[in-house]
Amino acid sequence: MKSARLGVFGAAVSALLVYGFASNPAASNAAPPNAAQQGQAAAATADMSVTPAKVDNFMLVDAQHLEAHELYRMSDDKAIVLVSTGVGCQIARAMTPALKALRDKYKAQGVEVMLVDSNLQDSRDAIAAEAKDYGIDIPILMDSNQLVGEALGVTRTAEVFVINPKTWKVAYHGPLDDRSDYGIQKAATKEFADVALSAVLAGQPAPAATQASKGCLVDFPARDKKKQISYVKDVAPILEAKCVECHEKGGIGPFAMDNYAMVKGFSPMIREVIRTHRMPPFNADPHVGKFADDRSLTPDQVKTIVHWVEEGSPRGDGKDPLGAVKHVAAEWPLGKPDLILSIPAYTIPASGVVDYQHPWVANPETEGKWLKASTVKVEQRQGVHHVLTGYMTDVPKPGQEAFENKWGVSVGGYAVGAESEIAPKDVGSYIPPGGAIGFQTHYTPFGKQVTDHTQIGLYFYKDNEKPDLVMHNSVIVNNNIVIPPNDGHHMETGYIDFPHDALLYSAFPHAHYRGASANLWIRYPDGTEKLLLALPRYDFSWQRDYNFAQPIKVPAGSKLIAHFVYDNSKRNPNNPDPNKTVVWGDQSWEEMFYTAIRYRWTDETSKHLVSYDNELNASRMMGMLDSNVDGKVEKAELKGKMGEMIGKYWDVLDKNHDGVLDADELAAMQKMMGGHRRQQADAKPAAPAAVTPTAGGR
Repeated sequence: MKSARLGVFGAAVSALLVYGFASNPAASNAAPPNAAQQGQAAAATADMSVTPAKVDNFMLVDAQHLEAHELYRMSDDKAIVLVSTGVGCQIARAMTPALKALRDKYKAQGVEVMLVDSNLQDSRDAIAAEAKDYGIDIPILMDSNQLVGEALGVTRTAEVFVINPKTWKVAYHGPLDDRSDYGIQKAATKEFADVALSAVLAGQPAPAATQASKGCLVDFPARDKKKQISYVKDVAPILEAKCVECHEKGGIGPFAMDNYAMVKGFSPMIREVIRTHRMPPFNADPHVGKFADDRSLTPDQVKTIVHWVEEGSPRGDGKDPLGAVKHVAAEWPLGKPDLILSIPAYTIPASGVVDYQHPWVANPETEGKWLKASTVKVEQRQGVHHVLTGYMTDVPKPGQEAFENKWGVSVGGYAVGAESEIAPKDVGSYIPPGGAIGFQTHYTPFGKQVTDHTQIGLYFYKDNEKPDLVMHNSVIVNNNIVIPPNDGHHMETGYIDFPHDALLYSAFPHAHYRGASANLWIRYPDGTEKLLLALPRYDFSWQRDYNFAQPIKVPAGSKLIAHFVYDNSKRNPNNPDPNKTVVWGDQSWEEMFYTAIRYRWTDETSKHLVSYDNELNASRMMGMLDSNVDGKVEKAELKGKMGEMIGKYWDVLDKNHDGVLDADELAAMQKMMGGHRRQQADAKPAAPAAVTPTAGGR
C-alpha cells in the first residue's frame, strides 16, 4: 500500500509539469521538421537526462526468477531495449501491454526487452508481486545499487533506452509512445520506440525523442548529492575489510592491494568487476537468506567504490592505510594444524585429459578424534580443480585406489575460493583411529608439466573440548541430466528426502562450465516451500560452501530441492561447444548436478550416535528421476541412459501396473542393481557406480 501511495503521489505531483511535443516525421506523413520545430523538440526534451556516450557492461538479477542478465553477453542481439520502471507507478503499469506488444513484434528479429527498477523503496518481493498482478512477463532487473540507472541518466519511470550492441551506444532515449499522460489515457498516435527500433534494425539513425517520458520521478540521492570520496578515508577501509584477505602478497588474488598506486592502477578493472558482480566472489543473492560467511559488499560499499573510480580515484590526505601494514598470506590461514597429511605427489601433464585420481594416506592417529576444521593447501593452483576427502575404515592395499564407495565422513575439501571448512561451535565430525583418508583429486593440464604436492591440515577438538553435536554430509545429485545443444536456459531438478528431524548448516552447489544459476528450496511436510539459497550467476571459477547464519530446521518428511539452469548456448563465454548434447561426466567440458550439504540430526549427540544417513541417501534415486517432484516416476520423466534402461524394463519394475514407479518399486530396482554390481565386483574390481555417487567434482 505504501508503494502504491508513493506512485500515485509521484504521478499527482508530476501532473503539475507541462511538456510540449512535436510531430515525429517517421510516425506520420508530416513533412520533416524545420529548424524551428527542431528547436521546439529540443525544448520539449530539456528535462530528459543526458545519456552516456557508451553503455558500460553490467549484470543485474531479475526479480521474477532470480537469474542474472549481463548486458555484453547479449552482443548477438540486433538491439536491446531497457525501460525504467517502478512499483506503484500508474504510467509504468499502463505501459505494460504496449511494451509487451513491442517485445513480441521484434523478438524474432533479435531484439531483447527488459525493465530496470532503480527505486530504492522497491523490494524484491514487491517487484515480483507487481509483475504477477499486472501480468509482466518481461524480466524486471533489480538495480538495487542504482549504478545502472545512474549511468543511463534515468530520471523517471517509463524512459526507453534503445541500445545498439554493435557500438553499445544509446540509439534512442525517450518515451515508448504518446499514449500516457498525467491523469489521462489516450490512444497512441506516435509510436516513438517502435520507429526507433525500425531505424536501428535498418542500420539507420533513430529519430530523436520529441517529447519527454512522463513517468514517476526516481530518486537518485548519491547521484544528485555527490559527496567527496577519497581512497584514504573511504575506499581503503572497505578494501581492507573485504578484499585484502585474497589480494595480498602470496594470496590467491592476481595482484596485491598494498598501496594507493596499485589500487588506482587497477581501479577501472575494479569498477568493471563490481558492476558485473564478478567480485567479490560471493554469489548468493542478497534478497534470499542470511549467511555467516557473507563476503559481499553492502550497497553503500558498492556505490562508494564505483563512484570513487568514476570521480578519478582521488587519494585524499593522510597516511596510506594499505601501505602502512604489510599483508602477507599465511601458510595456514587457521593457524598451525594438529595434523598435516600430504596427498601423494602427482605430475600434471602439459596437455591432455587426466582422469580423476583416488590416492590415499594412512591415518596416523591411534585414538579417535573430533574434527573441528580443515584447510587444503594446494601447491599448483592452476592445475588443481578440486579435492574431496573421506575417511576409510579399511586401509587399501598398496596400488589400490580409494574409491568413494568406501568413504565415510568427509575431513575437508577444496575448490577455488573454498580452501577451509570450519565446524560451528560445539559441532564436530568423528574420525576413528587408524584406517585411511581417501582423496578424489581432479587435475587439469594448463600448458606446462608440473608436479603438485597438496597437503591438508586438520584441526581437532582437544580432549576436554569434546563437542556435543555431530556433523554429517550428503549430496543432492542428479547424474541423469541431459542438456540439449544450443539451449541457453535448460533446467534440471534433484531432491533428497529427510526421514528424521535435522538442522541444515550449509550448501555447496557445483556444476561445470555450462552452469548458469542454481538454487535450493525446502518443501515442508505440509507442502509449503521456502527458498533457502539462490545463485543468480553460478561461477565455475569460484565455488564455496554457503553457511547459513542460523541453521535451517528441516522437519522429518521435508524435501531439499535443488535446481540448476545450464547455458549451452554460444552466449556462454565458457561453453566448450554449444552444438553438443551434454550429459553427466567427470571432466569440466561435461556437466554435473551436485549440491553438497552439511547437516546434523537433532536427536543425535556425541554420546548418542544414530544411523539415519542410509535412509536419507536412499531417496536420491527418486530425487534424480522425479523431475516434477510429486513422489513418483512417470514414463515421460525418463531420459538419458538410466531412463533408457528403466524404460526397457518398465513393465517388470512397475509391479502393481499403475503406470508409475513408486518409492518401493525404485528401492526394489536399486536392490536388484546392487546385486548385479556385487557380481561384477566379484569378477573384476570396478569403479563406484555412477547411479548414486557420494562425491564427484566439487
